Amino acid sequence: MAKLDETRPFLPVGIAVLTVSDTRSLADDRSGDMLAARITEAGHRLAARAIVKDDVAEIRAQVETWTRDDAIDVVITTGGTGFTGRDVTPEALEPIFEKRMDGFSEVFHRISYDKIGTSTIQSRATGGVTNSTFIFVLPGSPGACKDAWDGILKAQLDYRHMPCNFVEIMPRLDEHLKRSAV
Repeated sequence: MAKLDETRPFLPVGIAVLTVSDTRSLADDRSGDMLAARITEAGHRLAARAIVKDDVAEIRAQVETWTRDDAIDVVITTGGTGFTGRDVTPEALEPIFEKRMDGFSEVFHRISYDKIGTSTIQSRATGGVTNSTFIFVLPGSPGACKDAWDGILKAQLDYRHMPCNFVEIMPRLDEHLKRSAV
């Protein structure tokens, strides 16, 4: 059963938040504000925050820049996961995933189903790893962001969460790039 091991130290990680929207600004970005608040309340570092338009090239460029920044361990995007013509966040980011995290989407939908029923199928929330950086692609609604943070990310980004968590495997995300001195 999942639990916190209080004998382990809390290890803060650097998290960047990207809002994808043609209409929002920092002044009215409720989902980004909520994620930023929860990140800092949990003891992590809000390493960066930005808003970009619903444009594949802009989304991908911002996320790729952040995945090359050693101060950023996790990127969380909000917005652009629906089915309308402007919803392109999964198209922008899934092609750069070195590894997909299908379980993230499955658990997100399970949590969401309990709150909004079958409407959860209208989200293409996804996750993966790129450049040793975890990337989570969330819907734009504050409720969906709250569900993803409270129901998945808060625990998985806590080194004390047992039996396992993302923080403890972060040092090994790039082991496929390391070569032995043979």
